[in-house]
Amino acid sequence: MRAAVFHGAGDIRVEEITAPAAPRAGEVLVRPLWCGICGTDLHEYAQGPIVIPREPHPLTGACGSQILGHEFSAEVVEVGDGVTAVRPGERVSVMPLLSCGHCYFCRRGLNHLCRTMAAVGLSYQWGGIADLAIVPAVNLTVLPDGVSDLQGAVVEPGAVAAYGVDTAGVRPGDNVLITGAGPIGALASLYAASLGANVFVSEVNPVRAALVRSFDVGVVLDPTAVDVPGWLRDRTDGIGVDAVIECSGNERALQAAIASVRSAGRISQTGLHTQAAAIDPMVISEHDITISGTWCFPVTDWPRIIDLIDRGRYPVEKVVTAQIALEDVVAQGFDTLLSPTGDQVKVLVRAGGE
Repeated sequence: MRAAVFHGAGDIRVEEITAPAAPRAGEVLVRPLWCGICGTDLHEYAQGPIVIPREPHPLTGACGSQILGHEFSAEVVEVGDGVTAVRPGERVSVMPLLSCGHCYFCRRGLNHLCRTMAAVGLSYQWGGIADLAIVPAVNLTVLPDGVSDLQGAVVEPGAVAAYGVDTAGVRPGDNVLITGAGPIGALASLYAASLGANVFVSEVNPVRAALVRSFDVGVVLDPTAVDVPGWLRDRTDGIGVDAVIECSGNERALQAAIASVRSAGRISQTGLHTQAAAIDPMVISEHDITISGTWCFPVTDWPRIIDLIDRGRYPVEKVVTAQIALEDVVAQGFDTLLSPTGDQVKVLVRAGGE
């Protein structure tokens, strides 16, 4: 079968590999349909291995070359013994996080913080940019007829964005700033708007800014042309916004978030910083500001996110800007997304489906 395999920084190959055997008890053999390329995948391609293990992973044993893809929808091909929740022929969305189930955090329902957490497509034998994959049955949620295969592949980043917005406690009528309009920021704008918030988005990249403007969910600002904190305070009687979802992982954006939020406001740090960022803790204390980090998403959130998509409240498909074939995953996917002149925001790969 075909698969996109990571071998090292700058080295992803679409190659023929041995197809998986029949699923074991509790496992499901699936045919991936659509799979998204995530920012984590891009970091691995540019600088990896980072998350991809160099030594055997303590939970999965995965090590070395890795089939990529952790944002995907699939069709069930075959189920292992004891699997009753899904049946062959059903369409599913894959929740990629794998947890031990018995550590301190798993016992408290915080499986996304499992001390030995792994992920399909990053630290596991199989991934979604392939013709076939084996996944645990507990990681699958059946897609209703109203949710397309493509939408099913965007549940994962949709859950990341929703967790960021929810962590900031956004309520109807809140003024909310989203810094960064990459895939997660764009999805956060859609989700915050669905909650009834007044949305403002700060984004310097004209392609990303244009995409969010096309959503018509709020005001999009260029931070190189506008003093975003000052602009927001001018329009909120000097108060500032109620919440900020920081989705860029950029030091200046985090500083702008602190300068933009009102006293007793809430900042959700959802974008991943690859290096330290300088902030003024005195400002946080003086203004009673809460800054909360977010990591991935609650592993139980798939049915809720899928239901929101099914009811038309969370149109996650709007962030998809390109759909490509598996054979083109490097040139039209990874290379395009990493290029300074690239014109895409979210690329989905047509994996093992017809």
